[in-house]
Amino acid sequence: MALNSSSPSNWEGNEKISARNISRFYGSTRALADVSFSVADGEFFCVVGPSGCGKTTLLRAIAGLEDVDSGSVVIDGVPVTSPDLNRGMVFQEYALFPWRTVRGNIRFGLDRPSCECPDCETRVQELVDLVGLDGSEDAYPKELSGGMKQRVGIARALAVDPEILLMDEPFASVDARTRDRLHAELLDIWTQTEQTIVFVTHDINEAVTLADRVLIMDDDPGTVQSMVTVDIDRPRQRTAQAFVEYVIQVRDELGTSHSVTEEPLMKDI
Repeated sequence: MALNSSSPSNWEGNEKISARNISRFYGSTRALADVSFSVADGEFFCVVGPSGCGKTTLLRAIAGLEDVDSGSVVIDGVPVTSPDLNRGMVFQEYALFPWRTVRGNIRFGLDRPSCECPDCETRVQELVDLVGLDGSEDAYPKELSGGMKQRVGIARALAVDPEILLMDEPFASVDARTRDRLHAELLDIWTQTEQTIVFVTHDINEAVTLADRVLIMDDDPGTVQSMVTVDIDRPRQRTAQAFVEYVIQVRDELGTSHSVTEEPLMKDI
């Protein structure tokens, strides 16, 4: 797939997700401290920060998989109290069922995983095509590359057509060339589905490649450091001056002492 050139989405539109003064403790350790921000409907929103700053805890709180000790997560004006089919999640680990085929793993994302009705069959095939796995429907996870496995994970999360897609470092385990392709494919999917995406990453270049805005977090405890709006038309070239300047800005906001990843700048493959 190849993304058509487009301007950054209007993130100043209707508020979809609101984190309001979130704090989270694990015993005596404070993982998140008074974290507040909002995400617009249809926005591609990235969260960057050092290890241990609470990025995954934050994402799980939005998903309803993690309770908060104070504050709240609100979606469409309603507080999050539990998981919901309108929030799909893609994990860093592939988390595929080894005994299920590509088709079977994607089907499991439906609320009727054992159903063989025409509607379910059609939906699964649509997702196979959407993530570029046509011809691999009957393959098992052990027969797939890392990039293909992550495509299955994305398709499974999309199965029930959630309004929000939450992604926890989904491309951290694949090589740089595969990651570039997955970025383009994910942006294509986002353009087609118009979903709201919250994407956690350690990689500054990845965040600048994907995001409308980048939330920068600090650690010990996890707090909001700053927000950077990436005002560059897509597709974004990593060697372009504007791109490099945004990478430098995010890196400077994070501070050079933090352990974040910055892939060497290269021409898009």
